[in-house]
Amino acid sequence: MGKFVYVSGRHCLDFAGTILWRRTARTELLEHPEDLEQWARQAGVLADMQAPSPADVLTAREIREAIYRVVSAAVLKGPRPSQGDVDMINHEARQALPTLTLSRDGTTFSTGTFSNVTSLVARDTIDLIGSSDKAKVKECSNPDCTRLFVDHSRGFSRRWCGMAECGNRAKAADYRRRKKQSP
Repeated sequence: MGKFVYVSGRHCLDFAGTILWRRTARTELLEHPEDLEQWARQAGVLADMQAPSPADVLTAREIREAIYRVVSAAVLKGPRPSQGDVDMINHEARQALPTLTLSRDGTTFSTGTFSNVTSLVARDTIDLIGSSDKAKVKECSNPDCTRLFVDHSRGFSRRWCGMAECGNRAKAADYRRRKKQSP
């Protein structure tokens, strides 16, 4: 299993999920320029990315946190986002998108830079907030997890960011608690 998971249903929410456990044991997943390349490739955003710089990692973290705060405010009724967060997302969204190439055999290929990736996730953030998916965004039911996801489940009943992450842990803990309580 890789370092990153893509269970949120939107690129912007998966990007916001590149820091784990915001409220407790913050775990940073964007530590090196290679991490940005890996995230973009595995997310299917870019097949080939021009090498980002160490400064791009710091910028990515700022954009990620702005996305998290703006989406949280819009869907979870969190504190109103700062004008700086809104301006940052709008600025990034105005940048160029990745370049898509179609070959004669019908395959596609995407190339670009760090700026193209942040433009795509910023645009996805704006699209999410303006779409019907906004009402379907939830935060994982694990009290330590801060991952946001779009609940497309039947009956709007999804509770966990992902079964492999928080869902299985919760089910195992419930099982252990029931076993301990039974005579």
